[in-house]
Amino acid sequence: MEIDEMESGVVNGSGGGGSFRRARCWELLCSAAGMLWGKVVGFARKLGRIARDDPRRVAHSIKVGLALTLVSVLYYVRPLFNNWGVSTMWAVLTVVVVMEYTVGGTLSKGLNRACGTLAAGFIAVGAHKVAYLCGDKAEPVLLAVFVFLLSSAATFSRFIPEVKARYDYGVTIFILTFSLVAVSSYRVDELIRLAHQRFSTIVVGVGTCLCTTVFVFPVWAGEDLHRLAIGNLNKLAEFFEGLESECFRENATFENLEAKPFLQVYKSVLNSKATEDSLCNFAKWEPCHGKFKFRHPWSQYQKLGALSRQCASSMEALASYVITLTRTEYPEARPELRSEVRTACRQMSLHSAKALRELSAAMRTMAVPPSPANAHMSAAAKAAKDLRDELEDADLAQAMHVAVVASLLSDLVTKAKQITESVGTLARLARFVKNNDHENNADDKDIAAIDAVS
Repeated sequence: MEIDEMESGVVNGSGGGGSFRRARCWELLCSAAGMLWGKVVGFARKLGRIARDDPRRVAHSIKVGLALTLVSVLYYVRPLFNNWGVSTMWAVLTVVVVMEYTVGGTLSKGLNRACGTLAAGFIAVGAHKVAYLCGDKAEPVLLAVFVFLLSSAATFSRFIPEVKARYDYGVTIFILTFSLVAVSSYRVDELIRLAHQRFSTIVVGVGTCLCTTVFVFPVWAGEDLHRLAIGNLNKLAEFFEGLESECFRENATFENLEAKPFLQVYKSVLNSKATEDSLCNFAKWEPCHGKFKFRHPWSQYQKLGALSRQCASSMEALASYVITLTRTEYPEARPELRSEVRTACRQMSLHSAKALRELSAAMRTMAVPPSPANAHMSAAAKAAKDLRDELEDADLAQAMHVAVVASLLSDLVTKAKQITESVGTLARLARFVKNNDHENNADDKDIAAIDAVS
């Protein structure tokens, strides 16, 4: 009787344990499925955010798919395949490596690839002919010598700054193509046909990329470079505006400055050099488009960008000092000196910000900077000069921290003035239109206010 009860308990216990394990496995499976679904949803939201930030990315993805579909016709259509053979795969490979986000990038890589392949093909065929005439024993030796000499010379040319900047990819393709054709020529009888197939399929791939990039939602590197310069000017102006409103007004207390966004905007300007250089290089390859005419002074954008980064670097020093100033106890300066310095710093910040905003607006419409920009810059420079004269006569032992802030801000005004001159040079070289209506209808009250403050 006891044995039966024990067996019954074991059976029941085993059944209960099995149900528990099944429930536990089902719970783990549901949890894993929920985690996977959460990751999928999060990834989809991330993709959607990227697409919303710049819809051109979606268009570029579609263009790449379209270009690959078009060149694949060379492989699928038998007459075309019979003409080129397996060399048609070079067209597909060309689309993959040449297709860039901007028109200038695609044009740069496409022309570099085509020219590098053409030059390498001609030289490789000539080298093969010379080696062939020297006999069977000397042919491989001469081919190896040619490969060594030309590949070494081409590689060394990549260290030349001008070649590195614009033709680095073409030199790489030259080395690759010449080496492949020269080496394979020792075993391939129809060398000219091989070189012709290789070059023609690459031209087809490059042509497909260019047509797709130029005629289907084109993205111009020149326009992006122009917008980048405008954005940098606006960020510099935002810093000046923040100084004026948060630090130098009568009710400003220099408190909680670390959390203020205006003290961080300069960082993106400091990090813009790589993007700027890349866009400038690609813009030089682009044809006329929109308001950007032939021989547009793209290099001037690099000079303007360098000045903007110098200004941002000075802003970094000023921001660090201002934040440190809030944490440290300093002797109180004379009230009248402190008031004069505050007023002068406010004038410098206010007029510098307005000048940069005017320059940004002029560049956005590609118009000659209006006279108020120069007037504001002159007012800021005059305030800086008057402040320097005032500090020379002051007792800096009681006003050292005030003098440092004023000196750093005065240096910023000098940088802003250089930016104003650089934008004027760009407007002259690029033949920006002169906005007569803006010049003639300038608000006389604003000009009078500038003179009064100065």
